[in-house]
Amino acid sequence: MATDNYLLALYQKCQRLPRGKHIFSLMFARKAPYFKSIKPVITELRENYCELRFKKRKAVQNHIGTVHAIALCNGLEMAMGAVAEASIPKHLRWIPKGMTVNYTAKANSDIRIEASTPADAWAPGDLAVNVRGYRADGTVVIEGTITIYVSEKPAR
Repeated sequence: MATDNYLLALYQKCQRLPRGKHIFSLMFARKAPYFKSIKPVITELRENYCELRFKKRKAVQNHIGTVHAIALCNGLEMAMGAVAEASIPKHLRWIPKGMTVNYTAKANSDIRIEASTPADAWAPGDLAVNVRGYRADGTVVIEGTITIYVSEKPAR
């Protein structure tokens, strides 16, 4: 499937390589170094949808042995950023504006994160990106929205 979106094209190119999802995820995580702290792997990326996963390990646990809130939020923000970059029309740009989350259950396993937007949502103004994190048994452990501000790119 050919695409003119740079991030989707890179994702598709990496899929042809051994450990391609890991390679792509490492490259994308370099956009914000704190993303690397959770060692995420983007397992699915398409317009308006991203799924990533990361393992429960000592470095992302809190004092009670569950995945800590900031690790979960890092995952949400990375998935949101991938959705935005993979979906936004070329004449627009985006910047994060706010995040609202609810912690709904203990994150006591590996984590799967999803971020999504409606296909017709990409217009100037505020856009709420839906984000959700799941533990291995499918229970939602965190959910919310990350609001991004979308605007026209300035004329060059």
